[in-house]
Amino acid sequence: MEIKDAVPALAALAQETRLAVYRMLVEAGPAGLAAGKIAEDLGVAAATLSFHLKELSNAGLTQSRQSGRFVIYSANFEAMNALLAFLTANCCRGDANACLTPAELQCCPPVSSS
Repeated sequence: MEIKDAVPALAALAQETRLAVYRMLVEAGPAGLAAGKIAEDLGVAAATLSFHLKELSNAGLTQSRQSGRFVIYSANFEAMNALLAFLTANCCRGDANACLTPAELQCCPPVSSS
């Protein structure tokens, strides 16, 4: 990840509702959550949630898929892991023994698209 990709991701997360949405999606894992469930759990109006989901999607942090009449949103774990690796790339001034490796930082393994 480059700084030009990290800045929009960090900017998208620098808002209370979007951060709450993103944390919910990370907790839900690859299965994701329906937009209605997110709105209900957070007590956010559908139009407001739609705006926040769009911002997270534009930053590359979430993805969506249609499931019947529902739109299911999930965290983009590859992007999240890349952001974590970017933020910690120079951890401890390069002392590899003092810091976690990128593999240890990953929350979830990449989801295979088979």
